[in-house]
Amino acid sequence: MLGAIIGDIIGSVYEWHNIKSKDFPLFRDDCFFTDDTVMTIATADAIMNGSSVDDFIDAYKKWGRLYPNAGYGGRFGGWIYSDDREPYNSWGNGSAMRVSPCAWVMDCGFCARTGMWPSNGRESAKRSAEVTHNHPEGIKGALAVTDAIFMCRFYAGGFGDDMGNAIKDEIDITGWKAKIKAHIEQEHGYDLTKTLDEIRPPYRFNESCQDTVPQAITAFLESTDFEDAIRNAISLGGDSDTLAAITGSIAEAAYGIPNWIKDKALGYLDEPLRGVYHQWKTHIS
Repeated sequence: MLGAIIGDIIGSVYEWHNIKSKDFPLFRDDCFFTDDTVMTIATADAIMNGSSVDDFIDAYKKWGRLYPNAGYGGRFGGWIYSDDREPYNSWGNGSAMRVSPCAWVMDCGFCARTGMWPSNGRESAKRSAEVTHNHPEGIKGALAVTDAIFMCRFYAGGFGDDMGNAIKDEIDITGWKAKIKAHIEQEHGYDLTKTLDEIRPPYRFNESCQDTVPQAITAFLESTDFEDAIRNAISLGGDSDTLAAITGSIAEAAYGIPNWIKDKALGYLDEPLRGVYHQWKTHIS
């Protein structure tokens, strides 16, 4: 979850002032958290309260109203303040930027023992999307990010040389990135063949899952560590904070996060947001 928050904070100052370079100060004094952080926190809160459809609806409305100026899209902002509890068929990238906590309740050990994917986190991810983003592209974006995070956790944790092989062994990161890429392409139909250098020049602001999630995953796949992944994402331009939030959520599972980056990012959060983050750490420990 913190990887998404860090990406959001770092990308916040570039959303409307895109850069096409990896050479920029990682944290600036004018960085801030946006709706991506607030809704990621809300997803964690919903999971800790039971992870039902009503839990997600209640959490998104509660946290959205607590932070009314966080930068929500028009339709989502209207939904937050309405009495309507029905989804509105969105395919926006909001379902993907907020989903990361769902991947952290999936049991890697279960997968290693049984050869089956644990269903709980994927079901939560689907519910977290469907309460607003019930368009197939909105659901697909959330599930693709969840799968990428879980597979990073599985491989980086040394749980096997393939999904379901119960072998405690180190795997070369290039090898399991290839497995993640293949899974995302086959399971979700995203085209991950373009490199960042090919994506970057024509890429412009886009709020859809279908034109944010593949780019964010590619930014992770071409990275060398957590910081490099964030720099990759922001260098694309576009919806910088959301791209970096999605990439950061995956990179956290693969590489971990340097302590100095954790500490710096947490300093941008207020007490209510930090409080849920610390509760979440206890919840998944």
